[in-house]
Amino acid sequence: MLYSKRRVKNLTARLKAEYTAALEEKDREMASLKEENRTLAARVLKLEEERKSVADALIFAVKAGEKLSEEQRAERENEERERILLARKCRELSQKLREKYPDREAEEFARYTAALLGEEGGGEPAETDFNMDDVISPKQPLDLGKLCRDLGLMEDEG
Repeated sequence: MLYSKRRVKNLTARLKAEYTAALEEKDREMASLKEENRTLAARVLKLEEERKSVADALIFAVKAGEKLSEEQRAERENEERERILLARKCRELSQKLREKYPDREAEEFARYTAALLGEEGGGEPAETDFNMDDVISPKQPLDLGKLCRDLGLMEDEG
């Protein structure tokens, strides 16, 4: 007889103890992995929330940028219309001035208003350094004499 009852019981008890120890080790590893998985799942959830808030912020920023661009475009169009209206009004006043006072200053003013309207170059108003905001709300006291000299409407006195 190769195996006695006692040897088989000892072998079985030893194998059972080894398997039990191995199973307990695997259970501890599984519990550790489950805990790590819960921690990682919570972190992923937090990162997803942050990603969503960043995406929402980017969408908001893009929409705000588009709105700002549209407002700037509308403002530029309004400024251009104001400039054209001002230039046309200047031309009308220049025409009345030339009719009433046919002298050199009136002719110079007429040339200036023609340049504002672009009559010399194809119908579009010419680019000038004229800024309507500076006229509406000047940053310093307005010197009408200097303004007229700068616009070529009045000669230097000295």
